[in-house]
Amino acid sequence: MYAVIFTAELLSLDDEYTQTAERMRTLAFENYHCQNIQSVTEGNQEITISYWNSTDDIRAWKQDPAHLTAQQLGREKWYRHYDVKIVEVLREYQGEK
Repeated sequence: MYAVIFTAELLSLDDEYTQTAERMRTLAFENYHCQNIQSVTEGNQEITISYWNSTDDIRAWKQDPAHLTAQQLGREKWYRHYDVKIVEVLREYQGEK
């Protein structure tokens, strides 16, 4: 399993951002085998971690035309700075009380 860690310093968020994020989430799950997405925004900082079965799925997702448009909007409107890391998940475990 692989994880894409997206961190960003936000300029501003609007309704278009919220709608775009929801469309991108749906697209990732339906067309590119995304396993899970977790996202948190605090102040002007955002972190989103998405989980994938393969780097081929990640590459295909990055090149999706709708996602390319969303990326361009992010650079132009929503993000002051962003950073993307792709990592391999070597181990996963959970605990419960």
